[in-house]
Amino acid sequence: MKTVGEQKPQTLRDAHAVAAARRPRAEADMSEWLRFHRANARMYREVSDVDRGHHHELKYWVSYEERKAEEIAARIRSSTVS
Repeated sequence: MKTVGEQKPQTLRDAHAVAAARRPRAEADMSEWLRFHRANARMYREVSDVDRGHHHELKYWVSYEERKAEEIAARIRSSTVS
């Protein structure tokens, strides 16, 4: 599992633990949630190259996080266009 000064997550389980640990609070600003989902997509993509036994499941999580990030980005864009 990744912590400050240690190595990056190497397994799907590690990646889930990192995502859970850095999850913003529910009332966080949309830009914080956008950063969270984009960072998760990058992390899951990196781990998919290492944890080959969970490669397809990790690709699912990359897609999920990218989709959530795009939904939030669209909400941010629509709220700034008035």
